Amino acid sequence: MTVWIHRSRSRKRCLIVIAYALTLLQLNALTMEELLSDPKITPKRFADKFANFAYQYYVDVQSPEVFLRNESGDCADYAILSDYVLKRKNYETRLIRVVLVGTLLAHDVCYVVQAKGYLDYNNRIYFRNVQRSGPRLREIADKVADSFDANWTSVSEYTYTYDEDVKHLTLTVVKTDPPSTDPDAGNPSLPPPK
Repeated sequence: MTVWIHRSRSRKRCLIVIAYALTLLQLNALTMEELLSDPKITPKRFADKFANFAYQYYVDVQSPEVFLRNESGDCADYAILSDYVLKRKNYETRLIRVVLVGTLLAHDVCYVVQAKGYLDYNNRIYFRNVQRSGPRLREIADKVADSFDANWTSVSEYTYTYDEDVKHLTLTVVKTDPPSTDPDAGNPSLPPPK
């Protein structure tokens, strides 16, 4: 009887310690309020805040609260959150999805016009966490595919809102189509296609 009571007390203590540790982790978790109220937020500073996050694929886009609390997510969670936060800090951002050859893999990034590059969840831990790239969809797709040592089939720009929880494609480029027919080829604010 004494052994059982001792084990029961040990289990209770262990559970209390685990609950306390989890509470501390949640208290230290990054929040939307912190991201949105940071007066010095830049694309690089934003990426730095995610250096310790883990990769975990999710079929659906996680809410910002869940992504931040769990400190894990995928490229879409990160790209969409960076788009959401940086737009509110007067950055011009674009959500980009690159479909890679021979896989069921696609990769999402957030292009930041003022930074002349994109934020990529795979590169958030590096000192240079903003990947330099031209603004055209083909240029971005080439850089993203190169980072996977792969080729790409199509690249799309899309919009997303957490309320609606739907990705709306706005532009798509197919790699095998002539660059002169790209939907962003006629944009006077972008350089002419190569």
